[in-house]
Parts: sequence; structure tokens; C-alpha cells
Amino acid sequence: MGADREGGARRRPVRAVAFAVCGGVLLAGCASMPDSGDLRGVESTPRQDTQVRVFAMPPSEGAQPQQIVDGFLEALTSDDPHYETARKYLTARAAKKWRPEMSTTVLASAPDTTPDPGPREDSDYFSFTLAGTKVAAVDRQQAYAPARGNYSQTVYLVREEKTKQWRIDGLPPGVVMGRSDFQRNYTSVDKYFFASNTAAGTVVQQPAAVADPVYVRRHVDPMTQMVRSLLNGPTTWLKSVVRSSFPSGTALKGVMSLTPDDQNKLTVPLNEKAARVGLSKCNEMAAQILFTLQNLTPAVDEVELKSGDAQLCTLTEDSADAVAARGEVKRAEYLYFVDGKKRLVRMAAESSDKQSEAVPGALGDGGVELRSAAVSRDENRAAAVSADGKSLYVGSMVSSGSLGEAVLRSAGDSVEDRLTTPSWDSQGDLWVADQDPDHSRLMMLEDGAGAPIVVNTPELDGRIESVRVASDGVRIALVVDKGGKQSLLIGRIERSGKVGESQAVSVFGLHSAAPELEEVTAMSWAGDSRLVVVGREEGGVQQMRYAAVDGSTPEGQAPAALTGVKEIAASEDERLPLVAYSEDGIVRLPMGAQWQKVITEGSAPVYPG
Repeated sequence: MGADREGGARRRPVRAVAFAVCGGVLLAGCASMPDSGDLRGVESTPRQDTQVRVFAMPPSEGAQPQQIVDGFLEALTSDDPHYETARKYLTARAAKKWRPEMSTTVLASAPDTTPDPGPREDSDYFSFTLAGTKVAAVDRQQAYAPARGNYSQTVYLVREEKTKQWRIDGLPPGVVMGRSDFQRNYTSVDKYFFASNTAAGTVVQQPAAVADPVYVRRHVDPMTQMVRSLLNGPTTWLKSVVRSSFPSGTALKGVMSLTPDDQNKLTVPLNEKAARVGLSKCNEMAAQILFTLQNLTPAVDEVELKSGDAQLCTLTEDSADAVAARGEVKRAEYLYFVDGKKRLVRMAAESSDKQSEAVPGALGDGGVELRSAAVSRDENRAAAVSADGKSLYVGSMVSSGSLGEAVLRSAGDSVEDRLTTPSWDSQGDLWVADQDPDHSRLMMLEDGAGAPIVVNTPELDGRIESVRVASDGVRIALVVDKGGKQSLLIGRIERSGKVGESQAVSVFGLHSAAPELEEVTAMSWAGDSRLVVVGREEGGVQQMRYAAVDGSTPEGQAPAALTGVKEIAASEDERLPLVAYSEDGIVRLPMGAQWQKVITEGSAPVYPG
């Protein structure tokens, strides 16, 4: 609250700050916390150093209603693991009923506290209205969702008969705080499950790991929080398209906190529900934990799972990649784009060399002028849209031969009303949207061939401008135009049907990943749960930023500014440079460097996918 109210008229409630000492961890005896006295308030600041722990102070003797409300709100932003200090501001009845883990409401700034009109000095009852503007909510599953509208809740206080002290007796559910305090207190972490989104009967050699972002309290044993969250299963949004290898009911046993040893090995004791899993299933369980915790900290290189005294399995970081595919299966060898001759060309993805070459096969020989392309994730095939936007071709890049007939055609009247840039998923299926106003639709071609399947999109409101499927094959990003405004939406892909039969494919759960932007020019996946987006806010100028799939803003800096961006390409392997088509042609942004011009005559840059 302090950061949000900086410069406010009221003096802030007292708060104690403890610095991590004695070898970098907070230990009993390293510092003592006073339990009385007139301490000055310490303002909270966004993104505080991780070695700073903030603890709230309990209510002082004779505190007045305003001090009680402010002290309680301040306590919500502290690093008290179980909100024990916050509960001291409540009556026994209210403390028993209050469930802070149910939800966190995030406001643009700390909630404003306004005394309600009514009895004053001689009354034993008082109430305040908490008000603000909602920006987000985190639910019981720790899932983040953008929110809008006004926030208004009432806090009721009573003067307790025995002690004559004011305490809160009625309060809104969950926790409420301002945005900067939320950013200081919470961090987003991906937990991992396995894609179950395949046609019935499909043989999957290696399951795809799917990121499921949640928010946990940054300074309250986040490692243990994340393992518990993982064991609780996926969030509701993702649940229908993923599976967990942990048997239902699996939980931690006999441990309050998880800590790796000095060899970076983490031992995870599980209850009897996991006692009879086979080695293959156990390795998948360990991989889920490794992927999840490495997303949080680099301090875990190996996971050992136990049930009782029995070791179930151990898995190292190096062997986890053989258990499941996380992100791109292999690092892209090439960056691809359409050159000045309207051919598909490529250049080494990780080289500073700016020399390009035509791709092998018909798409590189210039026989058909191209506008855009997508390359399969194994880099053996490419799909390309003709320069007029009418036709979609699929060709091999490992053998020569004619291009053949188009696999799809659009009847749109203009280039802008025809086919979008296509996208390959991890199963080798090809996705594209037809922008024809009379037949606007999203389509999928199984294995890049055959009759296109019209994808069911019951929640779609607008026309698809751009399509990008995540490497896991479960999530899809769409730029959708409605009324001249372009939004970035994320959906989940659901399939039904058996191998050899016609599939039914749908996209559900559409939600905004960049709610602040009213015009999205370009986007690309840039990690397991984030995208790079080019767009502008209402009344603003074009900007480039990262956006998380849940609609939150990822930590870290945005890419260096670049003007006139028309298209953007990123890899889910975050070590590869960003590439853009701008007013300067094809440019790239290597890690730790500035934008560099690659070639003037070129457009439509893409990595495989």
C-alpha cells in the first residue's frame, strides 16, 4: 500500500522491514522485532530486492478505526506467510471466517478508505468504504485475469466489549491491494503439465509440456508454493486439454518447506497416493517439478521423489528433456523470409552473417510469387501464401519437384480480404484464416494436406487478422479485428475424433493477452507463456512489448524501441534474436545488443512454427 499511496495526506501505519542476513537467509536470532513503540512507517516500493522482507506491525493499544483499517490493508502487503498479523486487526469471529487465499483483487492504486456517514465518538460501530479501480484478479487457483470497473466494498468495525479496542468484524473476501504492491509481493511462475490435446488413437512419442502460469507470493517460500500448486493440478482454463502425471490426491507429506541440498538436488516427499507409480510415470512427475522450479529458480538441477522411506525415482535436468518436450523440440537452424524476388529464403538463425539463400524446393525457385510463409517445426516443409493472398501452397524443403496445386484458395475481393500468414503446430497440422468478409473462418489442414477443417470458434467476435499456434499445440494466439480495433486473444485448442476419421477442432476460452492495446499490428510467441506484441494504446504511439498469455505484464524490460514495425518474428527458444520487418527492411535484435539491419529488400520474417 505504501508505494501506491506515496505522497498521501495520511500518515502510514507502522511497518517493520527485516533484511536477510546471516548468510543470505532470515534466521531466528539474526534480528529481533519490537512489539511496541512508535515506529515510523516504512513505505513499500515496487520490485524490492529479494533480500528485503517486509513485516507488518500489529494494532497498537487504543488505535482508532482509521488506523485499524489502514493497518489491516498494510498488513495484507507484508511477507507474513499466513497473514497472522493481519488477523490481529479482526475480531475472533471475522478472523475465523476470513479466507485470504480465496482471491486477490488488484487495483490501479491502493484502495481509498472513506468513513461512512453515521454514529461517531460514542458509538461502538463504524464502517469504511474501500474504493478503487480494478485492474486484475487472482483466483483461488492463483490464476491471473485482467479486470475492469470500479471496486467498492464495506469494512465494518466494532469496539469489543471486553477490551474496548476497535477491530474489523466484517470485510470483503480475499485480499485487496494496489498494483505496485502486487508487483512487489507476487511473481508469475509457469507450472507444467502435458498436452492431452490429440486425436484419439494418436501415438505420442514424447509428450509436450504446457506452461500454466500462476501468481505466487514472492517472499513466502515460493518453491513450496509452486510444488503444492502443481500437485493441485492445472487451472480451470487449461484443464480440458492437459494432463498431470501425479495420481489424483497426491500431496506433500511430512514437510513444511522444500529446500535443495548443496548439490542442487531437491527431495520431494509425497503421500501414499504416489507410492505405486511406475518408473515412466514417475519420471514424468519429476519432469513436471523440474520444469516448474527451473522457471522459478536455477538452484534445482535434480529432483528425487519419495513416498515414505522408498525412493520412487530421480531425474536430472539433462535427462528431463528426454521425458517431455518443453518449448521448441530443437533450436531453429534458420530464419526465413520473403526476399525482394518474392521467393522464400533463409539464413542461419544464430549467425551474424547476413547472407541469405533460397530454400530448397519449389518455394525457393521463384515460380510463384509469395507474400508470406510458415515453416514446419522440423524445417522439412513450408507453407506459403501467394503474393495476391489468394492461394496457399505447401512444398518440401528437402527435395526438388514442382509445387503442385494450391491446397487452399480464398475468394476475397482484395489482398486484405484473403489468406493470413499460416502457422504450423507441433503435430504437423497447418493453420490459416481466410479473411473473406463473406466466408471469414479459421481453418486447419491435417498434416498440411487434404480438405481443410473449419475450426469451430463459438466465442469469436470479429475477423481474424493473424494466427500463431504455440509449440505445444494446445494454445493459439489470434489478432482479431472488431470495429477497426485489433485485439490479441489467446484460446485453447480442443480436438475430438479418432485417427483416420474426420476431426472436430474447436477454439475455446478466448481472452485478451494485451488488454491495454487497442491496435495490435504484429505478434509472435516468444517463450513458453509469453508473446512479443507490436501495437499501441488508445491515443498512444506504436510500441513493442511482451505480453503474458494470462493478460499480465511479464517482468523485465521491453525490447528496444523500433519504428515502423509491420511484422515481428520470435522463437519460443528465447536465446534466438527477435527479428522484424520495419521501414528499414529486415532487422534483428541479438541478445544484449541494438537492432541491426539485415537486408533492405525483404519481408515476412518467420522462425519455424
